[in-house]
Amino acid sequence: MNEYQYWANDPEEAAVPMDRRGFLKTTGTGIFLFFKIRDISFFTQEGPGRVAQQNVPSDFNAYLKIGEDGRVACYTGKIEMGQGIVTSLAQMLADEMDVHIDNVDMVMGDTDLCPWDRGTFGSLSTRAFGPSLRTAAAEARRVLIEMASEQLKVPVKDLATEGGAVFDRTNTKIRTTYAALAKGKRIERHLTDPVVVKKPSEFKIMSKPLTRRDAREKVTGKAQYAGDIQLPGMLYAKILRPPAHGAKLLDVDTGEAGKVEGARVIRDGDLVAVLHKYPDVAQAALSKIKAKFDTPPANVDDRSIYDHLLKVAPGGKVVAQAGDLASGEKESSSVLEQTYLNAYVAHAPMEPHTAVVKIEGKRATVWASTQAPFGAREEVAKELGFRTEDVRVITPFVGGGFGGKTAHRQVVEAARLARLSGSPVQVAWTRSEEFFYDTFRPAAVVKIRSGITGKGRISFWDYNVYFAGERGAPHFYEIPNHRTTAYNSSWVGAEGAHPFATGAWRAPGNNTNSFARESQIDIMAARAGVDPVEFRLQHLSDAKMKRVLQTAAEKFGWKPAKSPSGRGHGVALGIDAGTYVASIAEVEVNKGTGDVRVKRVLAVQDMGLVVNPAGATIQMEGCITMGLGYALREGLHFKGGEITDLNFGTYEIPRFSWLPKIETHILDDENSPPQGGGEPAIVTMGAVIANAIYDAVGARIFELPMIPSRVKEAIHKG
Repeated sequence: MNEYQYWANDPEEAAVPMDRRGFLKTTGTGIFLFFKIRDISFFTQEGPGRVAQQNVPSDFNAYLKIGEDGRVACYTGKIEMGQGIVTSLAQMLADEMDVHIDNVDMVMGDTDLCPWDRGTFGSLSTRAFGPSLRTAAAEARRVLIEMASEQLKVPVKDLATEGGAVFDRTNTKIRTTYAALAKGKRIERHLTDPVVVKKPSEFKIMSKPLTRRDAREKVTGKAQYAGDIQLPGMLYAKILRPPAHGAKLLDVDTGEAGKVEGARVIRDGDLVAVLHKYPDVAQAALSKIKAKFDTPPANVDDRSIYDHLLKVAPGGKVVAQAGDLASGEKESSSVLEQTYLNAYVAHAPMEPHTAVVKIEGKRATVWASTQAPFGAREEVAKELGFRTEDVRVITPFVGGGFGGKTAHRQVVEAARLARLSGSPVQVAWTRSEEFFYDTFRPAAVVKIRSGITGKGRISFWDYNVYFAGERGAPHFYEIPNHRTTAYNSSWVGAEGAHPFATGAWRAPGNNTNSFARESQIDIMAARAGVDPVEFRLQHLSDAKMKRVLQTAAEKFGWKPAKSPSGRGHGVALGIDAGTYVASIAEVEVNKGTGDVRVKRVLAVQDMGLVVNPAGATIQMEGCITMGLGYALREGLHFKGGEITDLNFGTYEIPRFSWLPKIETHILDDENSPPQGGGEPAIVTMGAVIANAIYDAVGARIFELPMIPSRVKEAIHKG
């Protein structure tokens, strides 16, 4: 059993109180190397689900352990939720240390053992944590060489490393292993001279495709999630929920529920729950509770929400500008003005929010499905009145997050019930609860006025985004007169703007902004009578973006034509997490029903240095698949605070039968720093499909999702 499995899945061992000294005792002998996380301020931005800057210890270190058996443990506050960093981070460490990757154990998201981290989101693991990890591994290798030099009596310059061993270059029989160097010792060394990480030409493990290390565990069912944790005396909790957000409990009768054998009914203010050693019995007992709620009137619904948002929008923040809009408009032969809308979208992970909490005296141990274990620790400590260091959060595998598991309501509920009951408690949300309490991608509005000259040049660009935020809002085209304004400059809604919670949803804001921007660019290309690929190339000066677009057109076999051509081909560009992406799609539209079948999607990315090409490809394919959902079907239905989509029967996510032919290409850019790969390919999906629909049938869709009735209406209008 590797160390990641050990600390994540052994409830009894994990419940042992652990401080830094206790950690050193528990982990046994070995070599520990301590290194400072670079750019610490980058990891301490405030916001929902994040730890505030003042909570970061001044001596914050991350850890590497070289064990007596030669295995190397890597401790990271990042978590694994399907994105594959359990593999790619191990590749970084193994390559820099010159150890076999099979001998690297990843210990992830354990707040007692791992360095503080604000959370796993934003495609930040590789590009933000990766450089520090590589530097630490390089330092470890240097320390081992110095130790070997002393033991073997060979100058450092004559020593080399490979496969967890140090040897004399001139006589390879003179050698020692990392295990032999660490045996029976605990050595802490700090290197003061600069450490140089390997060049791409020196890589043996990085930049090579590697099958995911957790694949076998997941396909065989051995992978452990928070819902798999079982503790002696643990009770399953089922909680009374309101019919709508904002509803207040007026009266409750728990008498019948209390008669169920073994059931424990807990009432604590607004919290009413049934606990039982079997979850189905707890659910049955909960159904016997009679409750009355005062539900506020539904003043807004999924159709009136856009007018509401425009009315309550705060003042705007200019995030990019140049030239003069009035001058640009005077130069225009055509002025185009459009409004783009997108609905609230649910995260809908396969694993619902789940947590197990065990309290022993003044210490709590938490197993949680979370993207931000250190944020969850803070919330539990506050709820229980404990010191932060007396709460340990352990993160097993997480079954999908997409930004939604930075909220920890289920963790706080489990902690509260564990305190009230005196027993370990598991809270695992039902699918209905998962939808009801989701922090949805916010509904948003984008208004664009733009113009083109008689020669087909974009003359001005006035871009206004409401409630999606500024990520992806600034354009990357050559436009002399432009202004981009964000009304509510983050993805978090202004106070009272939304009838329920909103939050980050995979590439927050960029899906909305890319849909609006790339649709508007396509409209201008059509007005100018220019092929949409050629029109974009004419307005691009960024060599990297031109390269991804030209590659995409070449790989797709793009034939220039004015839209609508009847072929059903669309193109869209985007930048997210430092990665450039170009997508081209082919669709087929049923004019009678409005149904859209996506036949083919090709995506090209430039993401700098690629640590694991196989993992990056899977991420692109996942983005394309998930993007089909928000583009074609996913949109929340609600009346005021009442959510009417509570399961997949009405909220439709992509199915295997939807999948088109997917082609991905990653451009080689090994001399550039690695960029994010978990989100970029999703940002273009709304626009590329909308543009392909227009090319197929001449109907322009201005609202996401592009459900059949909406497409059919646009065809009739067109």
